[in-house]
Amino acid sequence: MDFFISAAYAQDAGPQQSVTFNIIFIGGMFVLFYLILWRPQSKRAKEHKELVTGLAKGDEVLTSGGLLGKVTKVTDDYVTLQVADGVELCMQKASVAAALPKGTIKSIQ
Repeated sequence: MDFFISAAYAQDAGPQQSVTFNIIFIGGMFVLFYLILWRPQSKRAKEHKELVTGLAKGDEVLTSGGLLGKVTKVTDDYVTLQVADGVELCMQKASVAAALPKGTIKSIQ
């Protein structure tokens, strides 16, 4: 029956890579992971933490939900925003995405 189907044999392994190359390759992957993912993320987290701790009464902020408001009260974990005349919302400080220059809300309205 061998004359209908030829037998398949595995190919030779060829040259093997050295252990040093593998260690350098894995080390390079960790360096790339650090430079591309971990370092920028920690930098953004540090900047956000500084933004949240620096909030004060009268600051104009943008929340992660897209609300613009003026800070009227700041506590340890929460901030109260005035989003319209007579409308105040209590939100977590972590939901603040950006601090805006003073007068931004008036220029938009």
